[in-house]
Amino acid sequence: MQNKNFFLHLLGSIAFLSLPILLSPDVNTGWNLFRINPFLNHFSQQFFLLILFYINYYWLIPNYFFGKNPTLYYYLFNGLFLALILTIPSYFFPFHMGENKLPPNAMMGEIPSMKSFPEPKNGFFGPFMEGGIFKAGLILGLSYLLKMNQRFSELKNEKLSAEVSYLKAQINPHFLFNTLNSLYALTLQKSDEASKAVLKLSGIMRYVVVESSKEHVSLSKEINYIQDYIELQKLRLDESVNLKVNIEGDSNNKQIAPLVLIPFIENAFKYGINPDEQSYISILIKIFENELYLEVENSIVNAEISEEFKTEQGIENTLKRLEFIYPKKHQFRVFESETVYTIQLKIYLE
Repeated sequence: MQNKNFFLHLLGSIAFLSLPILLSPDVNTGWNLFRINPFLNHFSQQFFLLILFYINYYWLIPNYFFGKNPTLYYYLFNGLFLALILTIPSYFFPFHMGENKLPPNAMMGEIPSMKSFPEPKNGFFGPFMEGGIFKAGLILGLSYLLKMNQRFSELKNEKLSAEVSYLKAQINPHFLFNTLNSLYALTLQKSDEASKAVLKLSGIMRYVVVESSKEHVSLSKEINYIQDYIELQKLRLDESVNLKVNIEGDSNNKQIAPLVLIPFIENAFKYGINPDEQSYISILIKIFENELYLEVENSIVNAEISEEFKTEQGIENTLKRLEFIYPKKHQFRVFESETVYTIQLKIYLE
């Protein structure tokens, strides 16, 4: 991204400095163009305007508009620099050239005629100065707009990063309470499954705390995390729930953002289970060479969920994460009826 911005600025600077050359009426004279005072006046003014742009873009606007310092310095510096832009080119390359101003070694045939340049007005605000003020205003406005756009993007990314960090730091309390209750029941029964469940729960906790802080994790680890989560959920299921889990494909040597799949699976266990009704949950994960497909379908039988255990916010945050981490590299669809809820998620893996 930084290299792209560098080349864009480089190309823009070259194009900006090329304007006096391309617009000069004596452009066909070749290098002799750089021996004509009116052209040099215009070109040097363009060069100083470019410097003004980058001083504003990289220093003045970030420090005096977005910083804590007063903006008075911003106006004073730009006013001083504008005065230099308007006076220095005219001082070193005066518009009126007599014969003594010609280069001593130049032949008259090599020097373009001055008739193609307009005669400057009397007074301080000649055509070059008026044009310089106008262009300086455009430069200042452009640098401000570009920096504001960059700042807006940075703030947006910072906000999304904060949301990502907040989401990854969460361990859903509903899942934790249900798992602990199931472990308690297994302990009372003195079941051998209790120790296995404790290990799975500790693995899940470790994964959420450690691995979720990374930008990307091994897809195989993410799949193992999902499988452990499902195994713990099975502890509280009875015969009224028909659970189907199908994972296809090779997850080795592939990377994925952590915890972007689990909210949709978690949502199915929230709303797809009711001990008083027949219900089902179907989870399908297909892994291709550069693509992952997730489909989760569940019956809607548990609509009465308390506000503290609802998962809509988690799914909404996950969709924001997907927009941030996989822009234009994912597809998400929802199909909902009165009794069935289905999501389909496709992620193009890097």
